[in-house]
Amino acid sequence: MNSQEFAKWEHRIAARAAQLWHDAGSPDGSRDRFTQNARELIAIEENPHSGGLDPEKAAKPVVDEASLQANLGEFPSYSDRQGEEPMFPAPAEHPSPK
Repeated sequence: MNSQEFAKWEHRIAARAAQLWHDAGSPDGSRDRFTQNARELIAIEENPHSGGLDPEKAAKPVVDEASLQANLGEFPSYSDRQGEEPMFPAPAEHPSPK
């Protein structure tokens, strides 16, 4: 994108942001929110098919077999822990008040 195309793009964003601000009732405060919304709307309008996902492919989990193999045996199982001392120490015995 050259400087002239960028200037035109920024002008479209500013015009859309002004329209969004006007449509919202010209609220007080920062107009940055409207500029960001305008930028996103223009990007969607100019690139309607970008970022689209195939629902079938997106729904399938991706399992990396190598990472599964690397993690095998890393954590002890419940049966490995049987017979160990308790995880928390027993409360200390205090003499009863008289």
